[in-house]
Amino acid sequence: MDIGEFVKDRDRSAELIGHLESIGRPDFEVRLPSEQDLPQVLLDLAVPHQDIDLLVAQLPSPERDPRTWRLLECCTHAVVRPMGAIEESPPFQDLAPSMGILGRYFYVYVLLAALPHVQDFHRARGIPEDVSRSTFADLGRCMADHHYWYGVGGLDAMLASWLRLHFSGAIYQLGRLQFQRARLGNRTGQGVSASGLPYGPGDHTLGMHIPAWYGPLTPAACERSLAAAREFFPRYFPAEDCHVATCHSWLLDPQLAEYLPADSNILRFQRRFRLAHESAADDAETLRFVFGRIGTPLDQLPRETRLQRAILDHLKAGRHWHGGAGWFALDGHRSGSESTPTSH
Repeated sequence: MDIGEFVKDRDRSAELIGHLESIGRPDFEVRLPSEQDLPQVLLDLAVPHQDIDLLVAQLPSPERDPRTWRLLECCTHAVVRPMGAIEESPPFQDLAPSMGILGRYFYVYVLLAALPHVQDFHRARGIPEDVSRSTFADLGRCMADHHYWYGVGGLDAMLASWLRLHFSGAIYQLGRLQFQRARLGNRTGQGVSASGLPYGPGDHTLGMHIPAWYGPLTPAACERSLAAAREFFPRYFPAEDCHVATCHSWLLDPQLAEYLPADSNILRFQRRFRLAHESAADDAETLRFVFGRIGTPLDQLPRETRLQRAILDHLKAGRHWHGGAGWFALDGHRSGSESTPTSH
């Protein structure tokens, strides 16, 4: 099977194609729920109701389309193979338009095929069922994002690559925030080390993520999530000695302080972190997360909130938005309570 014929851009997909070809087909049987069982499985994953009939109608099978099923096997293997490990894999890529509706939903089926394996991993670790349910339900939230961004159902490659972390045991939803088992990168790790803490590049960290559609990012909600994380990870992953939390997000762009009040939830969240570095300008990411639209002219975007007005006024002034990478110590050196941000 030529995996390249399924992708939208063969050149951009070269790394993924090479990875899928190198790991080959799995040594376990790939299964999907039956047409009868699929609706309830999807509802348990918070999949939007309007997507369910299409997902049932497009349900792949090895008998109807053996070539697509082989691709499903390879992609499922890419999710399940690193189960429980902390490692990076090539991101999924958008599929060829010729795959039609099935192509839009294909990665949903990949995650459905991986679901029993990550459920087994959670059970073996003793992960509480409510944490598992909340974590896997991020599939439905991401599909809501897809509707919001594109106006149609599906799950694009970027969202699928993100969810692969949930379905391989790396990310857990604990209240308002999600936490990712990870390792400090070079630049952030060097910033941690330069502060005098005995940690640096390659050491364990908890990556913090802020999902949309989950209520306000209040300090109290963040404190509850952090308290849960401080108990959860030592209990269920005791071999991972983790003392530092990190976050890489448009929310950490220091320029936001020029527009938002000091007591805003965003700036109070920012003040938890030491800024390790800023990323290159990425206006598209900020626009996508603030407005939920891709490619819309600035003059057609709403100016209903203080944040929306800030984003637009900044861009219209010829300036750009950047992501920020920040960190704080989880165990007292830097408690995670609000403080004045510093930079390395």
